[in-house]
Amino acid sequence: MNEELIHPKELPFQLYEVLDTESLLKRARFEEHNKETFDAILETANKIATEKFATHNAKADANEPTFDGKDVHMIPEVKEAFDAYAEAGFMAGRYDFDEGGMQLPETIMMACSGYFMAANPSSAGYPFLTVAAANVIRNFAGSQLTEKFMPRMLSGEFTGTMALTEPHAGSSLADIRTHAVPADDGNYRIKGSKLYISGGEHQLSNNIVHLVLAKIQGAPAGVKGISLFVVPKFRLDEQGQPGQRNDVALAGLIHKMGYRGTTSTALSFGENDDCHGYLVGEPHQGLKYMFLMMNEARIGVGFGAAMIGYSGYQYSLAYAKDRTQGRLPPNNAPTDPATEIINHGDVKRMLLAQKSYVEGAMSLCLYAARLVDDINTAESGELKQETGELLDLLTPVVKSWPSEFGPKANDLAIQVLGGAGYTREYPVEQCWRDNRLNPIHEGTNGIQALDLLTRKLWQANGAGLKTLQQRIMQDFEKASGDNCQLLIKSTLKYLQQLMPLIPKLGQALQGDKQPELLANATCFMNVFSSLVMSWIWIRQANVAEKALENCEAADKNYYLGKIQAAKYYVNWELPLIQRDLGILNDLDASCSEMQPDWF
Repeated sequence: MNEELIHPKELPFQLYEVLDTESLLKRARFEEHNKETFDAILETANKIATEKFATHNAKADANEPTFDGKDVHMIPEVKEAFDAYAEAGFMAGRYDFDEGGMQLPETIMMACSGYFMAANPSSAGYPFLTVAAANVIRNFAGSQLTEKFMPRMLSGEFTGTMALTEPHAGSSLADIRTHAVPADDGNYRIKGSKLYISGGEHQLSNNIVHLVLAKIQGAPAGVKGISLFVVPKFRLDEQGQPGQRNDVALAGLIHKMGYRGTTSTALSFGENDDCHGYLVGEPHQGLKYMFLMMNEARIGVGFGAAMIGYSGYQYSLAYAKDRTQGRLPPNNAPTDPATEIINHGDVKRMLLAQKSYVEGAMSLCLYAARLVDDINTAESGELKQETGELLDLLTPVVKSWPSEFGPKANDLAIQVLGGAGYTREYPVEQCWRDNRLNPIHEGTNGIQALDLLTRKLWQANGAGLKTLQQRIMQDFEKASGDNCQLLIKSTLKYLQQLMPLIPKLGQALQGDKQPELLANATCFMNVFSSLVMSWIWIRQANVAEKALENCEAADKNYYLGKIQAAKYYVNWELPLIQRDLGILNDLDASCSEMQPDWF
């Protein structure tokens, strides 16, 4: 079987041909780099992911962490991988030189993370969470907290988590009960319980820095009363070293269907009324601060889903090229040799569907990372503003579409392998189990659909939508090849149905048809995201068509494959939104009118 984590042509195609990442080198922040340094960091990521992460993916799944009542135990390979990641500088890769970072573009760092997610998503979770938590501290905590915690998180000495969910509240953060009481030392005492905290306890680092949402006594009700606190596992002594154990206790480990190598924890804060918490920023602004980490995590969840889907696709593709079974007419006599199953039409269908899902999802997520680079480093303030609105609009799609279709790709990978795919002797069943978490992670896909329909679509008077329309049409105007012209024609047919519908949906949100519309939010997500993905595929197909004009012979099949996947997506997947367009246009009440007692 093919042991490459990612096709060697895929990331160069996405980064340099589709996204023109090399143009970022003209910006002041990245001017000390060149394409060679980008390639070198990608190669390092590939090497560490292959040698330190991929080698224990199945072992970590089969030997999940255990808790003996005092300590959490896990296989030693997880710490070896974590340490290798940190020592190579990936934790600080996107940060400033003077912060110990490599000052790399977000697009390059996202591409690097693809190797680790493809190799071993559960072990990759620990550093990814830590980087996101450090970023919140860097952006919103005062200098004192930042100096104490951030450098050690970026070095891997400390790790980080985000502690949001509570047993009774789930995604409804307005209902959290964890509270913070001001103490004489100027800090706070935290008391409450948190659930499903990934990386909440382990032995990988000297300290674990929890970012905890809690309500200060007397705070306003609902989300307006939520504050954010740094709550370390160990308090720091006068020299800044981990000292006395803070009053944070592991109530137990949660046993998951997949992602078994990442500890999922139930944590108790302040059982002995001595849990020290340090306020981040201003009181009652915690949810706003945490949205930085949550939005980062949502993009990361989407990319993780894409890469787990990609891993299953790669394996099923290699299997289909190797496994012989059945015969093709006219050579279908019993004495004729069996053919590789990749030659059967239905297997081609399943592989092509996987390719369209996972390579489309990868391209979408890397496009989102490129938007982050523009927000951070573009010279034009107007470009930064419009790009920010566009990313806000697309974030629910970036999270939910890959996490919807990544597991679908894994399901098809199992089917390609047949009976073998359903056994633990082959890796595709683990891919599906690992990926099935992602539609739930960081706000369920239903919540993302509601966010898109009720908030993001209308934000800043629809500025994000206007920018998206402009960019879609700009890309369509650039496309000249015959294949792309046909794909654009098909896509525009559905786009022209959606755009007049949007004002009608806005009116329904303000009127007595709101229940019907909210019940159909997933239909809107399906339509909107399918059109976005058609655009993403047309972008790739346009580059591939032009590359075919003078490419090396060895690359011809790669580009032809891109064009064929784009055709499949627009011709097979996009038309499925016709049902959802009808439901939205009619404001169908099948779901909203259903009563609990009728089930």
